[in-house]
Amino acid sequence: MSLISIFHQQKHSRYNTTQEIYNMKFSCGTRFAFLVLFLIAAQSVAVYAGSFHKDVQIHWGDGRGKVRDRDGKLLSLSLDKSSGSGFQSNQEFLYGKAEVQMKLVAGNSAGTVTTFYLKAPGTMWDEIDFEFLGNISGHPYTLHTNVYTQGSGDKEQQFHLWFDPTKNFHTYCITWNPQRIIFTVDGIPIREFKNSESIGVPFPKNQPMRLYASLWEAEHWATRGGLEKTDWSKAPFTAFYRNYNVEGCVWANGKSSCPANSPWFTQKLEQGGVDKMKWAQSKYMIYNYCTDTKRFPKGVPAVCT
Repeated sequence: MSLISIFHQQKHSRYNTTQEIYNMKFSCGTRFAFLVLFLIAAQSVAVYAGSFHKDVQIHWGDGRGKVRDRDGKLLSLSLDKSSGSGFQSNQEFLYGKAEVQMKLVAGNSAGTVTTFYLKAPGTMWDEIDFEFLGNISGHPYTLHTNVYTQGSGDKEQQFHLWFDPTKNFHTYCITWNPQRIIFTVDGIPIREFKNSESIGVPFPKNQPMRLYASLWEAEHWATRGGLEKTDWSKAPFTAFYRNYNVEGCVWANGKSSCPANSPWFTQKLEQGGVDKMKWAQSKYMIYNYCTDTKRFPKGVPAVCT
């Protein structure tokens, strides 16, 4: 993962039973999500209903990453002074919706970074990031989001969460379609990155990406710009992942077939989603590259205007 200067700047009703199920916490984003479960069998889009045994490979960590149950629903990643750990999806995707439930490192997690992201290979890669920057006990995690296109990031937005992400599992979702990228937390949109190619802003659309997750050490920048160091006496640090789920267009033999009738493929934020995103950003956003005039003294990037 590239290191960038931003890390040094921290600046009503009652529902009936059917509706409650329809809006359940582990849904990714919109009311279409429940309907998708019934439509999937009729669609040619590839769907992964969540088995860490068959859908991912623990590709580094020398035993520090472990699938914890027979059904492959729960996986843990650990970090000690010698190494972190991580997994990657067996398939590559060109567009899709990827979600997972995570419970982050508890206690003093300063200097640790826990991730869930999409990434293409190569030196001109595309990437879509959820990164959770640890903190000392009693201080909140920072959720760092970014979008890379053709090897260039510099589109960071950071948040504090409205809950303690170490106490329980919470759902984090990336929806990536030709029109936009939507980041959601427990079904609440926190960020939308729209396709703005019409004004010359690159958008990730040509490079298939894998899903990755990792737990690693970055004490030189991750917590308060490196002021708080990792307390290795607390190691091993452990984060948990469960209910991994991908609905996406599998890339194979140089091509991808993606049906346009899949709900996430045309998903956009309706007014209710826009209102929720405004709420999250007004109350919990702690950094927005679009408002950083010191960083961009000649004017903020075109996508912000």
